[in-house]
Amino acid sequence: MKIDEVPQQADDIYEGETKVVYAVGQDGKLATASTQGWEAEIEALKDAVDEIEQQAREAWQRARNGETSPLEYHMLHQRLDVPMLAQAMGKFQWQIRRHFKPNVFNRLSDKRLQQYAKVMGLSVETLKRLPDTLEPGEPQP
Repeated sequence: MKIDEVPQQADDIYEGETKVVYAVGQDGKLATASTQGWEAEIEALKDAVDEIEQQAREAWQRARNGETSPLEYHMLHQRLDVPMLAQAMGKFQWQIRRHFKPNVFNRLSDKRLQQYAKVMGLSVETLKRLPDTLEPGEPQP
């Protein structure tokens, strides 16, 4: 694709940001070009975000029912998954999943809770509880 053919289909999903892609310059060599996105990419990204939000809503409901800990909801709400959280925490994935069990989560040390909170950019108090309701605009499960 030539630089002047790089799509510029702006969408709110990028929150005003642009990204860099490679395109062929006037001299026939690869060069970088800025883009605001294109339709196929925007739709795929929206679908992925919708899926993550649905998983977070389901985790919120399970946590309200006592089937999982608030950790699972907060992980998904922060758009993380088990492999990413495990890597950020320096733990095995099975350890993260084990902490989804309410009785295990409730016994975690303050140090471990602080690690989770730091990785997710939350306070320990926020990590330990669920929001009473989901954020405005998020449909209930």
